[in-house]
Amino acid sequence: MAGGCGATQVYKGGEPDWLTTAGDNNNPKGLPYFITSPATAAGFLFAYPLRAGNASNPNNKILWVVGLPRDGNPLRVEGHPLSTSSPTIDQSFPDNSGPGEIYPSIVDVPTAGCWHFDLTWGPNKTTVDLVYA
Repeated sequence: MAGGCGATQVYKGGEPDWLTTAGDNNNPKGLPYFITSPATAAGFLFAYPLRAGNASNPNNKILWVVGLPRDGNPLRVEGHPLSTSSPTIDQSFPDNSGPGEIYPSIVDVPTAGCWHFDLTWGPNKTTVDLVYA
């Protein structure tokens, strides 16, 4: 579907098998989603486009689904605008949801634009670029 920014494309429908398996066949249906680079995680967007600033309506809920075991590790999301190193965000989400290898989150940013995020859980690392209006 139209959208995405940087190196990330946004999709709707037709998720890959690894993503369905990682979500324990329980991923949300009909929502836009993206796949990280490398393709070890994905996120389902409950609001699209995501909103910068005060994002209470709609909120910026992202259901992260990871294709590698969480092993009790939180998901750390560090981000900054793609074109600059600041402002930054640094959030952590606990490994306490199921079914599947999931992390529910709200990821708010202060300014609109294309944001680059580094994600880590345990020894696993991946990146994604997401647009905020």
